[in-house]
Amino acid sequence: MSKKEISSGTEKAEKLARKTPAKKNTTPAKKASATPDKSETVKNTKATAEKQPTAKKSERVKKVKKVKKAKPAKQISEKRRQKMERRKERKLELAKIRAEKKQKRLEKKLEAKQKRLDRIAELKKARAERREKRRERRDVLKHETKAERAKRIRDARQAKIDARNARREAEMADRRAKREHRLKVRAEKRAAANEKRHAPGFGGWLAAVISLGVTTLALGTMLTFGWLNMNGMEANMAAVHTESLYELNSIVDNLDTNLSKARVANTKNEQVRLLSDIAIESEMAEVVLERLPVDTQLTQNMTSFVNKMGDSAQSMLYAVANGKKLTDSQIATIEHMYTVNKEMKSVINELCANCTEKDMLAAMNGKADALVYGSFDTIQNNTVETPKEIHDGPFAENIDKVTAKNLEGLTEITPSRAEELAQKYFKDYKVSETKCVGETVAEQLTVYNVNLITPDGEMSAQISKKGGKVIEFNSYKDCSAKNFSVERCIDIAEDFLDELGYDDMKAVWTSENGSTCNLNFAYEDDGVIFYSDIIKVKVCEERGIVTGMEGLSYVLNHVKRDAPAPSISKKEANARLNGNFEVETSRLCVIPVDGEEALCYEFFGAYGDDNYYIYVDAKTGEEREVFTVIGTAQGKALL
Repeated sequence: MSKKEISSGTEKAEKLARKTPAKKNTTPAKKASATPDKSETVKNTKATAEKQPTAKKSERVKKVKKVKKAKPAKQISEKRRQKMERRKERKLELAKIRAEKKQKRLEKKLEAKQKRLDRIAELKKARAERREKRRERRDVLKHETKAERAKRIRDARQAKIDARNARREAEMADRRAKREHRLKVRAEKRAAANEKRHAPGFGGWLAAVISLGVTTLALGTMLTFGWLNMNGMEANMAAVHTESLYELNSIVDNLDTNLSKARVANTKNEQVRLLSDIAIESEMAEVVLERLPVDTQLTQNMTSFVNKMGDSAQSMLYAVANGKKLTDSQIATIEHMYTVNKEMKSVINELCANCTEKDMLAAMNGKADALVYGSFDTIQNNTVETPKEIHDGPFAENIDKVTAKNLEGLTEITPSRAEELAQKYFKDYKVSETKCVGETVAEQLTVYNVNLITPDGEMSAQISKKGGKVIEFNSYKDCSAKNFSVERCIDIAEDFLDELGYDDMKAVWTSENGSTCNLNFAYEDDGVIFYSDIIKVKVCEERGIVTGMEGLSYVLNHVKRDAPAPSISKKEANARLNGNFEVETSRLCVIPVDGEEALCYEFFGAYGDDNYYIYVDAKTGEEREVFTVIGTAQGKALL
């Protein structure tokens, strides 16, 4: 074999050995030669050179890592920290909102479920009532004879006819009342237009200044001309008031005629006609009384009388239209109203015969010795007395001749202070002006009469001279629509009384007629109602504001006192009632009886088709008072 071939084969073997590392030989190998191979030496040298930089690199990495770990944490800026806190707060707020929404959804779901259950219960109750009525009807038909059935059908048919006639009569009465109201408004507008047309102007004054050219003479001319025109305007107003007085005289004459006929009328149609006319004329008389230039204190009793006379006539009309006979009490009420109206007629007829324009001007200027003032003072003190059978709520007319217990120990205020208090009490009415126009001295207390000017018109208030409390308040703007519920009117009245300083008052009587809600509030202590301490409030259902308030009973009677303990339980008092009387509500109360107070249980409920208030003495178990609730065109009333 040639040398070239041998060298080439050796080179191939060395290349192969370099590329493929030798596997570890587990068998004993031959002893290596003393001198290492050249290729192996080169290979070892390269391996050593490669290992050394790798080790140094790893050491450097470890050192860098150690330095980084030892480096202190980076400080967070204040702006970034605030941002992070705001983010956390937003997250908490969002979580809270989500929780509230979830709670509302659950509450809404539970409320819907409860409503569904209530509706189901009502349907079941109505179904049970219908079944009971069908069963009762079957029992009636089973034991009813043919004649009894025919009579029952006739009675039912007649009741429907009577109800329809009563409804028609009421609608006619309402139409007549509305027509009278329109005529009244038209007359007032005409009078206002006449006043405006005859009011003094500046043209004549300016012409006099230019024509005369003398300042003093021009000024004298202006004053004289203005005085003449003012006198003319006062004369026109006196004529308007005189016309109102004659109108009142005519109404009282008509009331006298109708009341005298109602005393003897015994047929249903005639009684319905007369009672309808009495109700309408009473309302007209109340409207005319408000227009007269007389202090409201002089017409208070007369206004109250004609108002309650109208309510009483409406209640009697309702009873007669439903086929009922007038009771002895109602007949006695007609007799009393006839007697009182006849005395009023005598005084007013004499006033109309003797009243001159000078007397009316004196009344307009507030002169107490005027003929008009003297006549109405006679009616106020000697003529009018409201019958005890007419009420607008339990114990609403509880006023005795006693001292004002609630004002004892309080300091007296001045007229200017009364004006300031009026501004404070009625700040929600946007009062632009207050003026104390005098004071009224009565046996029980003395009050300041304050007039208030508001965007809705004029209001009047009586503020006690002792303590500066509001005793009475009236607003003269009419209400003609219903925008507020009775419950909302109660809340409005409670807020109003709180502003006036009358605390712990509870609504014990509500009556509304579609535009006005009349409420009675009584003092409540530890769950006991004190009917002696009562305040009457009138709320306009159109505007949602208080338009009237009267708290004389409260001021005369209220002191802090504890109710005595009852001697019998409510259950024992209930057992004293008529077995057919169905009790709806009951509570403990203190009522005025013959000038004293008695602790009683009040039971409200139904007997047949009528509702009653029955008061049982909590010591003796005897019935002390019984009131029946009647419906009128003005709402509810008691007899």
